[in-house]
Amino acid sequence: MSHITLVRHGQANTEARDEESYDKLSDLGHQQARWLGAHLQFTRTHYPRVFCGTLIRHRETASSMGLPDPICDPRLNEIEYFTIAKLFEEQHAVTIPTDREGFVDHLPQTFAAWARGEIDNTPETFEQFETRVSAALQDIGTDGGPAIVVTSGGLISMVVRQAMGLDIPSMSRVALAIMNTSMHRLHPIGPQLSPVLFNAVPHLEAPDRQFAQTHL
Repeated sequence: MSHITLVRHGQANTEARDEESYDKLSDLGHQQARWLGAHLQFTRTHYPRVFCGTLIRHRETASSMGLPDPICDPRLNEIEYFTIAKLFEEQHAVTIPTDREGFVDHLPQTFAAWARGEIDNTPETFEQFETRVSAALQDIGTDGGPAIVVTSGGLISMVVRQAMGLDIPSMSRVALAIMNTSMHRLHPIGPQLSPVLFNAVPHLEAPDRQFAQTHL
């Protein structure tokens, strides 16, 4: 049995306020990914199994990391947060913030309303999101050697929620903490996958790279 390492994509288009505009890496996002790839090579970390979502930012991150061609699985895609937030604003007059500080309150409020079914016509329900994430991780499994999965922060927070039994506010705090190109590792302990690494950015810890420890 071996482990699964989840990687959040590099910094995307921070000025975007819709799904399509957000879905591409910034120049810094590509650099973050190159630094992570170089770190994995330097430490001789080998992943015989490589997965990512189908979003552009996932595939660009995997490419800039220098990973072999990944298996692309739409179940590893991020939630459509901008779409859900826009519906939340239209239906409940909750304004979408323009800075990270604003998302500290907005994200848990949005997640909670979404989980309670209070936002109509979302691309998927919270329960459907839970189900697809669980199914994807189960199918990846731990047979066949270590796996690396390039995905998004919302999905990683759901994986941690499922592994640790977190409530929605705790899941939201996890999501807000996750940095671009951070690594999160799951090991099988008994019948369950358990987190043994969270939000690790060894490739960004040097003083001249700390500016690249971004959340948005």
